This record gives sequence, structure tokens and C-alpha cells, in this order.
Amino acid sequence: MSEFDFINDLRSQTEARGYPSELLRGIGDDAAVLKQLTGRDTVVSADLLVEGIDFRRDATQPRLLGHKALAVSLSDIAAMGARPRWALVSLAIPADIWASDFVAEFYKGLLGLADCYEVRLIGGDLSRAPGHIAIDSIVIGECLSGNAVLRSGAKPGDHLFVTGTLGGSAAGLRLIERGARVGIHELEDPDVRSIQELLMRHLRPAPRVGWGLVLGEERLASAMIDISDGLSSDLHHLCRESRVGVILESGKLPIDSRVAALCGRRALDPLMLALHGGEDFELLFAVSSENLSRMPNKVDGVGLTKIGEIKPDSEGIRVSEGSRLWDLKPEGWRHF
Repeated sequence: MSEFDFINDLRSQTEARGYPSELLRGIGDDAAVLKQLTGRDTVVSADLLVEGIDFRRDATQPRLLGHKALAVSLSDIAAMGARPRWALVSLAIPADIWASDFVAEFYKGLLGLADCYEVRLIGGDLSRAPGHIAIDSIVIGECLSGNAVLRSGAKPGDHLFVTGTLGGSAAGLRLIERGARVGIHELEDPDVRSIQELLMRHLRPAPRVGWGLVLGEERLASAMIDISDGLSSDLHHLCRESRVGVILESGKLPIDSRVAALCGRRALDPLMLALHGGEDFELLFAVSSENLSRMPNKVDGVGLTKIGEIKPDSEGIRVSEGSRLWDLKPEGWRHF
């Protein structure tokens, strides 16, 4: 079909899901039209996924890629303590990809995740690319006026928490780089299940939307960021904006149990993966002492762990490992 036929088909799929009253016009015009709501702030995030840099076509599947394209932006909205509402996704693909079922499968994965959080696809663009796939994902969210959680609100004495576990996505990426693929494995390998789960941790991340809403709406977090570039780098981003330091307790880092079990036999260091590996898409946040008693233990089945304490800026960003105290350098992902 032509791109116009495909857009009409995609429009039918989105309209079948229903539109909230705030959406005055969705797909079908040059721009979507949203009704502004009194007492609400708009939160907007954009992310790029570029083939060869952010993903390998031979290591993923279209549905997984569609899921991840939306998940990375949902994670940003969660890190602001906001509720995701709308998505715009643009896709540039080579002609041979258009001739396959790639695009239809991509949007099945994307819309499947969108349905989980009642996010509506309201636009985007579709274009031909010379050789590689590029994806631009924009998500629009909302929160009560003044309630957005910034990176700049942490204070000395606050407690540092992280949701879920760390290192799983980075381990999955290392396995992909060594030839592992989803659904392809040696049946006699006792680690098959763990390997497949780590691959999915990287290829199909779970954004912590529920935690973001609780932390934002209940005003529990004083500062927050999602772990996309790696704990070490994202912690530096938060500390720089808040002008604070941190003592991180290495023994309390919630390293994914599958990482600890597999990595020793594959010459990978679980602690380094947890500290510097990216794309866990967990939430890293500070909580004041007076808010500790109001913190839930789990949200949507996902727990949290206290991993450190916010200190004055003069104390730097350091890791406590037994009797040893060392400076933590930002060694996560960098594009340039």
C-alpha cells in the first residue's frame, strides 16, 4: 500500500481505541489539536533511535522495536512525575523495509504498549531513508501545575533511591554483541532462560510509569531522573542540577540476579554493568527524611532500594565499598 493508505489504516486503529475529550483532532490533519486544561502543566519529551547506534536490525524484531521506541519516551515522562497522554512517532525507513511487514509490526508493538497506559497516538511522519532506520518518538504528558519533578530539587540529607534492578539491559546488550539472539539458543545451555530474559530486558524495556505517577502526584520525590545513559552518568546529571554530592553504597545496589549469575563466567563485571550500563530505564530519585514514612514498598509489582545519601556538593560523588571510598566518574553512554 502507499504511505497514505497506511496512514489511513493507522488512523482507523487509533480511532477504534477512542479519543479522550481533550483531543479535539487527531490523525488526519496537518497537526493534532488538544484542549488545554486549567491547573495542568504540559510535559513533553522527544527521543531518537537510529539504526547502528541505538539498535541493530538483525538483533531485534519490529514489534520489540516499536515497543522500545515508545518506552524510552514514556520513561522520560515518568521521570518528571507526570502522566503520559499523547504520542507522535516519526519513522524513516529504506524502501526494502517498506515492502515488508516491518512497519505494520512496528506499530503493533508501539500501540500495544500505548494501550497499557492509555496513551493515544495522535500524529507523526513517515519518510524514506537511504539505508538505515531512524525513529523519532515524542510523548506529551501532564501533571498538576507546579508538580513536575525536576533534577534540581535534591538537598543534603535526602535519601537516594532506585526502582527495580540494575545492569540487566547492559548485560543483554553485551550478549547481543557476542551473538545471542531472541529465540535462538542451544537447548543444552543451562543459562538459556536467563540469557533470553536479559535480551528482553534490553530489547523490550518496561518504563516505570506507575512509580513516576506516585512519586509525582504524592510529591514524594525531591529530584528525579531516569537511568538511560547509565547510573554513574545520570547520577552526575542529577547532582549537577541540584548542586549536591552523593555517597553511593555499592553493597546496596540492586544488581539484577541474572547478571550476577551469568557475568562471572563471561568475563563481565556485574558492578560495572550496574554502575555504567545504560537503558535500564529505572527511576533514580531523592526523598527527604520527612517523606520516608509515606513511601510505598512497591508500585505495579516493582520494588525500590535505598542506595545512598545526598551530601553537600563539596563532598563530591563517591562510592562506599567496604572500608574503601572512591570517586565515581560518569562512564555511561555518550554519543560524542
